Amino acid sequence: MTQKKKTFDFLLMISPIVLACFGIVMIYSASMVTSVMKDEPAYYMALKQGIWLVLGLVVFVFASYFKYTFYQKLSKWIVLIMFLSLLAVEFMGVTLNSSQSWIKIGPFSIQPAEFVKIGLIIYLSSIYTKKLAYIGDFFKGVLPPLVITCALLGLIIMQPDVGTAAIVFAIACTIIFSSGIKFKHLSLLMLIGLLVLVAVGVQMSTDEKISRFTGAYQPFEDPEDSGYQLIQSYIAIGTGGVSGLGIGQGIQKLGYLTQAESDFIMAVIAEELGAFGVLFVLAMISVIVLRGLFIAKKCENPFGSLLAIGISSMVGIQACINLGAISGLLPITGVTLPFVSYGGSSLLVLLFSMGILNNIARHVNYQRFNEETVLTENEETKTSPVTKRFRRNFSS
Repeated sequence: MTQKKKTFDFLLMISPIVLACFGIVMIYSASMVTSVMKDEPAYYMALKQGIWLVLGLVVFVFASYFKYTFYQKLSKWIVLIMFLSLLAVEFMGVTLNSSQSWIKIGPFSIQPAEFVKIGLIIYLSSIYTKKLAYIGDFFKGVLPPLVITCALLGLIIMQPDVGTAAIVFAIACTIIFSSGIKFKHLSLLMLIGLLVLVAVGVQMSTDEKISRFTGAYQPFEDPEDSGYQLIQSYIAIGTGGVSGLGIGQGIQKLGYLTQAESDFIMAVIAEELGAFGVLFVLAMISVIVLRGLFIAKKCENPFGSLLAIGISSMVGIQACINLGAISGLLPITGVTLPFVSYGGSSLLVLLFSMGILNNIARHVNYQRFNEETVLTENEETKTSPVTKRFRRNFSS
């Protein structure tokens, strides 16, 4: 039992759960007025997020105990499920926020593109682990998995969900780079990927999508339309100051700032909890990302190492895109803040991913614990009886 306890990474276990619970509190604060206006209980969205959190904790515990190496054997089936789920969205998906990205199941809406993130991480980690011996060969070691990646990206862009596509593209680049690809090959891939995204974006551009770019970089030129949301975000962030107005006391969520409980929840946190609330969220996310990268470095299994890098990069990249949108550094793309924003599919995937990361950490810690035990036993074997007796007397 003591040995099992030492294998758990409690910092990595507690951080995402605390952040998710904090998110439910802020979702309640951000959505209670709009929920009442829709003739729903003030706690309606917080309750739904709480249900997703319970489901997420179940998969979190399961994934923490389920041996991560087994996912490598399931990678082909995972690819098939990813394609089937995205194709199902095309035929039976429902449209929310101008994107046909959800499948309705009773009172809940599932977003398959969220599950593609972790599915693609598992697939790329598995396939590039097998190709490490010839990763320097672009056409043999790098290119084949990219065909599947591009096909998945195409289905996500067709929804259209540019924000999720950008995250998936960035995650893929991170895993490919970490697998040991030559820098010139990675640069070529990134250039081609960006050109394709720009070409697709121009082809599928609408007035609404163009307004997201103009609203991000020139919000005050059209403060009543394209720049309205970002200006309201600025007001919320600026009003909070250092200590904030207090939980529940925010003004911008009262019909001024739309999607306050999801994409712009950090603006609500800044207004109600000030810089302290923002720093708390950033610190927790940083702990998760850095701890994940530390585990990736310590893991001797290439598949586990790439898997940990992919999961850590997913959390970090998604957080950066969300924070970039609310601050005007990036266009508004509808990307949620990890663990905090309202969104059941996102929370479920993130907690499942944290379970996998914890399982990798358990194997790393177990191996380290065994090595330390062997070293201690060897040292005890080499130590003379007189020295052993002296140590016992000294300890007592």
